[in-house]
This record gives sequence, C-alpha cells and structure tokens, in this order.
Amino acid sequence: MNIPTGTKSLPKLTSALLAAALLVSGLPMTAYAGDTWPFKGDSAPGANQPNVHGYTSSHIANWSPQTDPDAELLRSRVPLQERIAPFAATQANPALSPQTRMMNVAGDYGNAFIENAPYTNKFAQYHFNFWQYIDYYSYWHGTATAYTPPEYYDELAQKDWQQKWFEFGMLNIPNPTYTDAAHKNGVMSLAGIFFSNNDRGQQTYQQMIVRDEQGNFPVAEKLIEMAQYFGFDGYFINQEEMSPNVAVADIPDYIAFMKALQKGGLYVQWYDSLNTQTGANTFARTLNDSNISMLVDKSTKEPVSNSFFFDYGAGNTQITGANNYLANLNSSLGTSYSLYDVGYAGLEAGRDRFKPVNGSALAAKLDAASLPRLSLATLGADFVHAGLDEDMGLSYPVSHRSENDYQWMTHLREQLWWSGPNVNPKNTAKPAANTVSDVYADNRYWPGISSVIAERSVIKDNNFYTNFNTGHGLSYYVNGAVSSNEEWSNMSLQDIPVTWQWWQETTGNRLTVDFDYGPGYNLSGTERYKYKQLGGFNGGSSLVVNGNLNAENFLRLYKTELSLKAGSKLSISYNKPSAANSSSMSVGIILADDPNTVVKVPVPDSGRKTSGWVTKELDLSAYAGRTAAAFGLVFNPGQGVVNNYQMNIGQIRITDGTAVKPAAPAGLTIAKAFRDTNEMVVEWKLDPDYNKVKQYNVYVNDVYMGGKYDEVFYLKRLPAKSGRLKVVAVGADGREGDAATLNFNLNAAVSNLKVNSQADGKFDVSWSNTGSTAGGVTVRVQSVNWITTAEPVQQQMVVPAGSTSAEFTGMPVNGDDYIVTVTAGPADPVSVSGHFIDTIAEPYAEAWSWNQDILNLPMPNTRDWRYLYVYEDGVAKSFATTYSSGNKPMIVRGRTTKASLSFRSTANVVYVVMEDYAGNRSEPVYLKGSH
Repeated sequence: MNIPTGTKSLPKLTSALLAAALLVSGLPMTAYAGDTWPFKGDSAPGANQPNVHGYTSSHIANWSPQTDPDAELLRSRVPLQERIAPFAATQANPALSPQTRMMNVAGDYGNAFIENAPYTNKFAQYHFNFWQYIDYYSYWHGTATAYTPPEYYDELAQKDWQQKWFEFGMLNIPNPTYTDAAHKNGVMSLAGIFFSNNDRGQQTYQQMIVRDEQGNFPVAEKLIEMAQYFGFDGYFINQEEMSPNVAVADIPDYIAFMKALQKGGLYVQWYDSLNTQTGANTFARTLNDSNISMLVDKSTKEPVSNSFFFDYGAGNTQITGANNYLANLNSSLGTSYSLYDVGYAGLEAGRDRFKPVNGSALAAKLDAASLPRLSLATLGADFVHAGLDEDMGLSYPVSHRSENDYQWMTHLREQLWWSGPNVNPKNTAKPAANTVSDVYADNRYWPGISSVIAERSVIKDNNFYTNFNTGHGLSYYVNGAVSSNEEWSNMSLQDIPVTWQWWQETTGNRLTVDFDYGPGYNLSGTERYKYKQLGGFNGGSSLVVNGNLNAENFLRLYKTELSLKAGSKLSISYNKPSAANSSSMSVGIILADDPNTVVKVPVPDSGRKTSGWVTKELDLSAYAGRTAAAFGLVFNPGQGVVNNYQMNIGQIRITDGTAVKPAAPAGLTIAKAFRDTNEMVVEWKLDPDYNKVKQYNVYVNDVYMGGKYDEVFYLKRLPAKSGRLKVVAVGADGREGDAATLNFNLNAAVSNLKVNSQADGKFDVSWSNTGSTAGGVTVRVQSVNWITTAEPVQQQMVVPAGSTSAEFTGMPVNGDDYIVTVTAGPADPVSVSGHFIDTIAEPYAEAWSWNQDILNLPMPNTRDWRYLYVYEDGVAKSFATTYSSGNKPMIVRGRTTKASLSFRSTANVVYVVMEDYAGNRSEPVYLKGSH
C-alpha cells in the first residue's frame, strides 16, 4: 500500500523503484544530552494539536500537503531576512572576521520525538536566543513518523534511549516557529537527513537515491517541494551507514541526487563521513581526493553540496591540508572556493560541553592570533537545557529541565556557552576559578562562541521594535497588563535577541541584566537575581537591569543600520519600581560616522519611581541623515551611589513615521471548532508583504491566545465557549492595526459529540442538543489525510430538528483519519476528529526478489504496519534489532537492522504476514512454495 501524492502513477512508480533498494547498516552521529519526555497535565498535547513528525524515503516520494497530517499548520511564512553589512567598529571584538561562519546543529524546543508542537502552553522548553552568532540552524534529533502511537513512548522508552521501539524518520523537518525565528534573524533553517546503523531501523540511503524511468530522483524532487511548502531553506545530510558501507557503485547516483537538490535552489551541508573511493564511513576531517566529489563535480564544475561539516577531530594539520587542497583545486578548475565558505570544523557541544576537551578542540582550529582558520559548527548546543539533569548527576524520572523553577539555570548556561565565561562578549577571558558551579557548568575552559564568531544583525532601514520576548512566558502581557495567565512557548513570537548579552561599559559595578518573566517565575533557588519581578509589557518578558549603580553604565543592546530621518523618533516603555533618586536613563546611540562616541538622548524624569509602565517618546531628528550603527541604554547614578537600582524596559520602538498601520485581516473564519475539547482552528488571509506586517495576534474575548505570521492558527484551550474572536496584524513599528472580529457561541451548538465506527462499515454519530433545536441538523463526515480509499470520503446528511444521532453506512474500516462536523440549525458548526475503525492489515505488497537463495525484502511502504513476520517452513524467523537489543521473531518497524531485509533462506516454503498498529494481521503472501 502506497501513500499517494494525489496522482495515480507516481505511487506505483516509486513503490517499484524503492523496492529495488537493499539495506545496509551504520552508526549515528552522536551527541549526548538528556532525553525528551511527554508533557503531562495542562501541558499535555491537545486532542487536535499539530505536531511535527518524521518521514521515511517512501513517505517523501509520495508526499503531498493534502495527505500529510497537520501540514497546513506546520509552515513558516516569514521570508529570510537580509543581514546588514559587517561593521567592525561596533563589534565586541573588532578583530573577528565576518567571513567566519557558524552552523548550529541542535534540537528545537526539546520535546522532539512525538510531541514536537509549534507552540503550546509549556514554559519550560528550550528557546534558542543567540541567532546573532549563527548562519545556519539544522535539526538533527529525529522525530517519530506520523501515526506512531503515543503509548509507545512509555516508561521504558523514557528510561533508556535504546528502548524506543518505534520508527524515526530519516528526514526531520524544522519546527516552523523555529524557522520563523531563524528567518527573522537572517539565519537559514535546514532540515536534517540522517542515516545510521541504529537510529533509523530499516531505512537506508538507497531508498532515497532511487531514479525513475526518466532518470530523475523522485525523493529529491519531493524534498525540494517540501522545503518550498514548509518554508525552510535546505538540508543537512548525515550519511553514516556502515557494515556494509555505502556501495561504491551507488556514489555517482548519490552525487547526482545532491546535484538535483542544488539545482532546486536549496542549501545543502554534507557531513564529511564518506570515503567516495571505498564507500567506507570514515572521517577525513579535511579535503582530499576521497571526499571532494561530494562538494564539487570536478568534471563539470557543478556544485554537489554547499559546504562540509568536518568531523570533530579537525585541527591545524587537517585545516592546512584543506586550504592547500582548495588552492590547488581553484588553480586547476578556475574556481574561487574559500574554506570559510565550504569548511565548517565541528565541535561536540552536546558531549563535551564546558569541559577542558572542548576548549582545546576549539583552540586547535585557531591561528596564532586566536582567530578561526575556517568556519565552525557545533552539534548539540541545546545541552544547556537538555543536559541539565545529567550535569546535575540525576536521571529518570527526574526532569528538572522541564520544570519552571530551573529555567534560570538553563538561561545562564546558554549565555555561558554563547557569550562566554563572564556572560560578556567584550570579555571572554577564562577565569582561574569556576564561578558557575551553581548551574552545573564550569567557566574555566570554554571561551564562548562570541570569542570566535562576530555578531550579526538584520536591523536596518527605518523602523525597528522589540518587546524583549524570548519566545516563552508564564503570562502574556498587553500594554503592561496581564491578558492571559497561561504559560506559553512560541518561537514565532520571539523578538530579535539582544545582540550582546551582556556588554556593559562602566568604571563601576556591572549591573545584573536579565529577562523578567513576572512574579510567577521562581528565583528563590538562586542569589544571582534579586530584582522585583514585574513581567512583560507586550509579551512574556521585559528586560530588567538592577544592582548598585555607582558609575555610569552603558548597556549595549542592538547592532543596527538604521537610517535616521527628520521624522525619526524613539519610543521607550519602562517601569522603575525602585525609589526616586538622582539617577537618569538615556538612550545611547552609536552613529556610523563617529563609532567611538556614544550620543546620549535623555529619557525625561527617568530617575522617578513609576507606578507602573511609562512610555516616553524621544526626538531623533537632530541626527537626520545619519545612520545608527548600534544603540543601548545609559544608566547614570547622578550624585553618589544608587543602591538597589532597578529599571525594567518593556518595549523600544524606533520609527520615522513611514510604517503603515495594517488593515484588518480579510477572510477571518473559524475553520474548525472542537467544542468538547475547547480547541479551535482559525483562518484569515495573509498579507504577503512582510515589510508591512510582522505577525498576527489572536484574541478571544480580549484574552491573548497566541500569534504568528501565517494565515491559520490553532487555539489549544478557549477561555470561554462564546464571545468574540479577534485577529489583528502587527506593523513594522510594532503597533497593532485594525482588528478583524467574529462572534461565536458554542454554547448554542451541539455538545457531547461522539462517533462509533463499526466493523461492518456503519458509522454512528451522536450528540446532545444544548441550544436551540430549531432547524435541521447537518452532519458531515470527511476523511482527512486520505491515503487508502479510492477517493476521499465526503458524505453529508440532514436530519430533522431535535435529532440527536445520524447513521452512515459503507464507511472505511482501515483506520484512516476523519473529521465529523455537526451544525444544528443556525448554531455554529462543531467538530470531532478521530480514526475509522481499523480491521484491515494490508498484505505485503513490495517487489521482493530472490537471488539464488538470498531473499530481498524491501521495507514495507504502507503507512500502517508494525511487524512483518517471515515464516520458513512454518517457523517464524528471528531478526537482529538495533542497539544489539536481541533477536525478535519478526521484523520490527524502526528497530530491526537493515541487514535483516536481505538474508539467506533454504526453506521450501517461505511466506510473510503483516501486522498493523491495531493488531490486525494480513493474509499471507507466499514468496516461495505454496499454501
């Protein structure tokens, strides 16, 4: 059974082609960090919550958004933003060259295996906050394929990584909200393709590089289509199969496959793990004749990949060799390759963390001036969150990393990794004594990424705003007041991060700088932060500065290229809970034509204690015609010392008045309302001009529900069953435009909506009438993500007013998805989703073959299978499993080794039986002999 693309020819074609692929084995690219476990309680997934899932090669070959669960809710629509020109004068370290680039291969949010939601009501997740130091972000962790039953993610699977008995896709697409955040910051978002011995079960590269009858690569074509639809930029390809190795005869097709991705306009980074002369899984850690063909086809000069991720042992010898090889290559081909463009030396962030070995590994990639000799890459830098419990010496069932009270630790650990040992990119000198043991880190050995990578920025043109949102919160604030008390995570809402965390220029005390998430954020476990917790202004957090102010302190915030005009103004919203005093706050601006001078624009009356949030507007017209290359805030104590000084900054907006107030979004509608689970999906028409509209905010009864730059949004928990839905666009200056509104009343709709799908094809729908019974009741049944029936199911009937049930016949019994919508008279439609009863297991239908007494069994191409039994003369054959977990009397989806699908058999009678997730077994298919 195939997963169709909506056409009738491609599924049959790809099934036959994929059937030709044999299986090999390998070892994974490894990072070490804490496992990810299902959320519980209020943060548990909603019944209809969208989640990212993985894909096998057959899933990709047959992909279409119409048959891919949640596809429309997993898109990034934010275009990749252009970064400003480098300007060394405003860098923390002017000696760093912008040609040194950075690749970050890490996790997104952290709950990646089954419940990788784009946004949800869970604060304690990983939220990457240092986009300014990277150029590419790739997702490598792997994700369970669609329809993997969540109950497989059981206690055993949580205790032991090697006991996850389900299938990970070889393709891991980016979480769309992470792509949103990446694109806001000019960072490319790359999907991960990963083949290894253990982690991908029966999947192998050979299934991916199959050609069709025209010589094209169906999987490559679909990978291009998927990237365009979901909105990401390319692929990080990690090929680590071994024993048997990649077949040398397959390498020309592998190269041609990579070329196809290049011609599709995608960025491709190749993990340098393949010797193209032998097919072995080896790591050159340099460029040579045994791997260069995965970068460029020397015979045609065509690019094969854009760059290499060199394995972690790359040091001075290997880097010198790579430079020499490139020089000779450029001379012979007439090309102009630079090692900074094509060579990324890897660091094992997730394994080595803050240990001396990691500091030494970085030093080995630097020249005599401590500058990188090529670009850099890390694997697993999300250990700052995911590895917290391990670093604390704790294991299952402890999961402090998923608890709100420990997020101050993960925030500080991330700052140590990126900003350096002093949480100050201007001072990355390593101290003699460890001062961060309270967050289970060590700052004596790791100088921070900021010591080797120059900061970047996208802040340009005439308008900019920030609410200092980090992508999550314990509440959501609108204009300084709590709009929602729900905790939340949504990287689409993350503002452009503060460029320097934290660069302060002072002759006195360094102030404490932090993100303030409000009084619900428990900081009682640390003495590092002693400020009064106020929360955010617009969003989940504000910037807080506190401490003993005994000298002027310039806190640099953002690297920019903002053109100042006669109409330019800066608006700042702040809250000063500390006592009135002689202190003052100014905006400090660095002008491009005089980068050594801080121009101070005072904020009037900023020494006074406020009784809440105050907004002041500053006139910047005196600097018209000049360019702001950076800006920050200057805190001055005035006379004497100001003890216990605190200032919260909620919003900064710089605008010249040209930002257009967005119109009310057109086409607002409720796409689906799930009354019984309090969920809803809303849609509107997207304004395609990102220069005018930066995001859409969704409210119910003026309670903030979330937001995204998109045209569809999922609401996990409605605050009320009736009221007013509001969607409003946010303009380039951070101000909301006019609102589109829509009234709804689910109290008048039917409730207790239930479905009984039966084995005889009967499909009973029942409900309770909770509102008016006037008018007939329309009941509609539609199949969703249709893949197995000849046509999508779409049936509708109208039953008399006051009815409480309807019966359909001839419905599928194959486990496909459905959505049932019931509309009682003039009331709002309400829906329930589920699966048709599953009584069928499809027989094995792949193109098996014999080569004398060697049986080749291509991996099943059906969506719904769990086991494949092979009977030899009536006895079930045993097969080895990955992670050396013992033999099993069946092939287990995702866990049996690749080699098990090609084996010797001298039996007289051989037949196979499929079993699906529901426990159904298929009719036998005889491969040798007969019944």
